[in-house]
Amino acid sequence: MGNFGAPALAVADWRRQVFALYRDIRAENDPAAAHTRWQAGRNELLTNHPASPVPPEQRATYTGAPVAPYRPEFRFEATIETDVKPFSWEFQSATDGVIPFSRVGVLQLPVGDLDVWWLESYGGGLFVPVKDTGRSTYGGGRYLIDTVKGADLGVDVHEFVVDLNFAYNPSCAYSPEWTCPLAPATNTLSVELPVGELSG
Repeated sequence: MGNFGAPALAVADWRRQVFALYRDIRAENDPAAAHTRWQAGRNELLTNHPASPVPPEQRATYTGAPVAPYRPEFRFEATIETDVKPFSWEFQSATDGVIPFSRVGVLQLPVGDLDVWWLESYGGGLFVPVKDTGRSTYGGGRYLIDTVKGADLGVDVHEFVVDLNFAYNPSCAYSPEWTCPLAPATNTLSVELPVGELSG
């Protein structure tokens, strides 16, 4: 891994590599094989990249993020319902000030509905966090879609592959040095999601 002279360059490289990882995942026809590739790529970044949220003093003994086995019944193709009442949500970040989001749609899934948010800051992006009732998942919720980082499984502008097996913990789950937008009430499901990245 390269030696970066500034944290901003390390974060830029992290995002570049995440974009490349999801590009490879979208090109894989077998979702279970894509999931294996995703887990390996994410663990490589978490363990070795200078912008990893895993604290540097823990990386030498870090064994990778715990991820549940792939379960195809938690993979859906869902159309974004865009006929929704406008609603805004602001996240107060310790480092970046207020981060504004606007609801642009809803994903109606068999496990429950999830709001689709648009990041109103420079550049924009779609964002879908999810929180569930499981005790084995991060209490603040996980991320499913975050197009700012290239984290989406594709299809087209109105329809998404929503594969809950790819739900991953935000950076703040690893270290209090990070602040992350967490799942609002409208992205909280009343069921357990025993897939994706787990806590611990």
